[in-house]
Amino acid sequence: MKGIGLSLPNRGILFGAISVAEMLELAEFADRGEFFDSVWVGDGLIAKPRVEAVASLAAISARTTRVQLGVCCLATFPLRQPVVFAAQWASLDVLSGGRALLAVCLGATTERSGGNVLAELTAAGITGRERVPRLEEGVRLVRALWSGPTSWDGQFWSFPEVSLEPRPIQDPCPIWIASNPDPDRMPEHRYRAAIERVATLADGWQTAVTTPEDFGRKWDEIQSAADAAGRDASALTSSAHLMINLAGSREEARAEGKRFLDTYYSMDSSDEILDRWGAFGTPEQVMDRIDQYLAVGLDVPVLRFASFDQPGQMELAEQTLLPELQRRRRTVPAG
Repeated sequence: MKGIGLSLPNRGILFGAISVAEMLELAEFADRGEFFDSVWVGDGLIAKPRVEAVASLAAISARTTRVQLGVCCLATFPLRQPVVFAAQWASLDVLSGGRALLAVCLGATTERSGGNVLAELTAAGITGRERVPRLEEGVRLVRALWSGPTSWDGQFWSFPEVSLEPRPIQDPCPIWIASNPDPDRMPEHRYRAAIERVATLADGWQTAVTTPEDFGRKWDEIQSAADAAGRDASALTSSAHLMINLAGSREEARAEGKRFLDTYYSMDSSDEILDRWGAFGTPEQVMDRIDQYLAVGLDVPVLRFASFDQPGQMELAEQTLLPELQRRRRTVPAG
C-alpha cells in the first residue's frame, strides 16, 4: 500500500452535510496527523453541482503543508479549455509546493452523474460522443504545455507555439485516469479501449463502485496492457474511491450511508450499489472489506465518510479504523 486518502464531500456544502469550516478543519486534521497522505475533493458542474474542485483545493492548500491534493475525479475535464486548465493546475501545484494530484475522467452519463447531464454538455458546447477524444487529446495537450514551448494541431484545439508559465513544480506532474469500464454493459472494443487508455496515457488508475474481484481483474488487465505498450507497469498507481460508514452494527452503518449517498448523488442506492461502493459496519467489518481490495493490488484507498456527521466519523475512525489501516500500510508491500 502506497498511501491513504481522505475524500472531502465538497458537494455536501450545498445541502448542509458539511460546512466550509468543517471541510477545511478536516483537511487540516489529515495534514497534521500520521494517517492520511492525500486529501481529495470531487468535481461537477451542472449535473452534480458543488464548490468547484480547483478552487476548493486551492483553499485547502493554504491550510495544509504535507498532504497531496487530489480530485477524484475531474469529471469536467472534457468540458474545460485545456490551455486555461493547464495554467490553473500548474498554479495549484506551485501554490501548494508541488502537491497537486490530478485524476481525470469522462463524467460518464450514469445515474450517479445527476439529472442534468445533457444540459451540462449543451452548456459547455460539446456532445456526448466528444467526451472520450476530448479527454485523450486534453491529457496529451496539458502534458505538452507543462513540458515546454508547445504548438498544437489537434482534433479540437489548434494554435501556434506558446509558452505556459508557471509550470508545475512536479516534473512530471501526475495525471491519473479514473474509470470503471463494465464488460457486461459495453461492447468489447469500448471496454478494451478504456483499459488501454489508462495503460498508455495515465500515471495511475482510480475507480469506484466495483467489487474487490472486479478491481483486481481490471488492474491486472491495465498492467498487462501497459507492459504490452512498452511502459513500466510497476510505475503505475492504483486507487479506489471507497464510501465508508462506521457504526455499532452493519445495519446502522448501511442505513446512514445510504441516506447520505442518496442525498449526495440524487439517487436511490440499491443494496448491490452499496456492496460495490464501499464498506459499512463496525470498524472490524470495514477493515475486512478494505483488506479485500488491498489483497488484489490496491495501492491507495481514498476514504469518504458517507455520513452527515463528518467530524464524528473522523473521530471514530481515528480511534479505531485508521490505526489498523496504518498497520496494513507498514505490512502490505506497495504495488
